[in-house]
Amino acid sequence: MRTLTGLSARLSLAATLAACLPAHAGAPSASHPLLGIWVLTIPQLGCSETYHFRGDGTTLVRSADEVSESEFTVAEQPSAKGFYKLEDKVVKDNGKQDCSGEIMKPGTRATNYLRFHPSGARFVMCQDESMDACIGPFERAPGQGI
Repeated sequence: MRTLTGLSARLSLAATLAACLPAHAGAPSASHPLLGIWVLTIPQLGCSETYHFRGDGTTLVRSADEVSESEFTVAEQPSAKGFYKLEDKVVKDNGKQDCSGEIMKPGTRATNYLRFHPSGARFVMCQDESMDACIGPFERAPGQGI
């Protein structure tokens, strides 16, 4: 019982501290093309991932049994090469496997580069500002207007 009481106190303290923190400082503008729900279909794995990029600079990701949340910053404008720099840090994960069988760990950071289709309805995510190593397309979920 002592362990549960200590855990409850820590969870209550964590919730109180989280409520006092300001909104994520790197939140994108309300008109940023990344905001909304995007789906990445991975036919070779028979799986898809859903990414909800929210206006407060957080992301909710569902991939197979995994559910994770992250904080992100994204460039407001594309670079001269046409890519938006995206930086992401996982802050929560349910500890279950994603489409590739991996388990994300809180604290994991990633930097990627996004290239949007002229329609704004799809993008690819690349390792650098080239089309040499990319995944996608990520497609805007129906009803998620541009």
